[in-house]
Amino acid sequence: MRSNLMSQLGPWSRRGFLLGAALLLAACASAPLPLPPKPALAYAAAPSASGPLAELETLWTEKHGDKTSGFRLLEKNSEGLKWRLALIDQASHSLDLQYYVWFGDASGQLLMARVIAAAERGVKVRMLFDDLSTMLRRMSSPELRDDLLAHIDSHPNIQIRTFNAWQQRDWLGRVAEGAADFERLNRRMHNKQMIVDNRVAIIGGRNIGDEYFGLLAEFSFHDLDVLGVGPVARQASAVFDRYWNSDWVRAIPPGNSQSKGRVTPASLEMPEAAAAHPAVQELLAGRHSWASEFANLSPSLTQGRSEVHTDSPSRAAGTHNHMPEAFRALMRSAQKEVLITNAYIIPDANFMSDLAELNGRGVTVRILTNSLASHDVPAVNAHYEDWRKPILLTGTQLYELRPDAAIKADFVDTPPVRSEFAGLHTKAMVIDQTRSFIGSMNLDPRSEVINSEMGVIIESPLLGAALATRMARDMTAGNSWALQLSPANTVQWKSDGPALDQAPARSPWQRIQSWFFKLLPASYY
Repeated sequence: MRSNLMSQLGPWSRRGFLLGAALLLAACASAPLPLPPKPALAYAAAPSASGPLAELETLWTEKHGDKTSGFRLLEKNSEGLKWRLALIDQASHSLDLQYYVWFGDASGQLLMARVIAAAERGVKVRMLFDDLSTMLRRMSSPELRDDLLAHIDSHPNIQIRTFNAWQQRDWLGRVAEGAADFERLNRRMHNKQMIVDNRVAIIGGRNIGDEYFGLLAEFSFHDLDVLGVGPVARQASAVFDRYWNSDWVRAIPPGNSQSKGRVTPASLEMPEAAAAHPAVQELLAGRHSWASEFANLSPSLTQGRSEVHTDSPSRAAGTHNHMPEAFRALMRSAQKEVLITNAYIIPDANFMSDLAELNGRGVTVRILTNSLASHDVPAVNAHYEDWRKPILLTGTQLYELRPDAAIKADFVDTPPVRSEFAGLHTKAMVIDQTRSFIGSMNLDPRSEVINSEMGVIIESPLLGAALATRMARDMTAGNSWALQLSPANTVQWKSDGPALDQAPARSPWQRIQSWFFKLLPASYY
């Protein structure tokens, strides 16, 4: 059990906390406050000419040419953490990391210590975080607070910038600034990616935190990333550079880092509770090399062509996010089948029209999302629940994840951790088992209208078939409830027992929260 602020807020708290922080800042807009000066432009280094990852891509190119990338789904949470560690440890040239949040728990501190170790080897590191995460307070273990980030940023090989920064750095100052400039500060960077040596990238839904890697006893997410080798890394780098150099990004404030001495991996020595985490100990037991993993990586890659999409970092008057249309254009291209797994769904009229049109021309559409019982954000469920019946009436097959899903043991929890329940965090789609989308975008107003998002579209029948098999498995009775309309035209939940006439929940408190959050506008979420 962690003793930091985020664990005290409850098992659904992290996304709820960040949403709550945004709502706290909602007030009548007035004159915006000036931002600090914009840092100098900088761009990704050319792909490394030497090192393990250069050798990996060279082997791939010799066999498949230089127009396609090699892809591997990172489905298990333990794999998501392992491959991030392995790639950071194998970096020889450059390391770019872009994340919505990076929590200071066992996995966050472990990964940050490895990043610092890479910088000590001479790797040039750039880290870009959404500035909302720097609101998190330091308790017994550090979160991404200014003093810690400034200390890390003082390393000669590390640069840290924040997206949509507050000028005021304390809580009261931020609330006041939010009241003065809410329209700007409500826009957050939800992107998630890392690029290593400009040769390999990981893109997907995982933030950096224990629940995304199966290490949290209270709950862990069922999530998805994709590892890509080749041109996809350069496409991802172009997205990173676009944000890194945008008008919405600022350097981390200098803080009081000089009194702390030189930054080393020991600077982030994990607190006793984190160092004693059984899954962390098991993951690192006897670990001195990743040679066997990299020897087996190339044969496991699937060939495909990619396009990495993102929203504009800025939001000029009259402009809109790019990602929703890119997602729906892919969705509308289906001829036979659409499979969607998405954690947070609050549809709009365009999405509902697309569902009706697809079903009307005989395309099978199946969607998996969170149930109330698996939800970490009851506020989203509150505004989703009234859409269940309309979605079913389009002919779409709708499923909701069970908190006790059979996949939890093998894909969600990282042994020996056994979380209390599984929640869904994946954002993915497969079209005709040929074209796949994997990214950060939920199907709710915050992702579609307010935040920035990113994702990769991959043209690959082999990868599409593998992802479709995974998604269909998650929709089986042991993992989810199939929603259906009763003879009385009401929604029922059917799994491996009798049909339920009420949305499954883990507790009455969940139902109370869902009722309460329905009183707030859906556009906040």
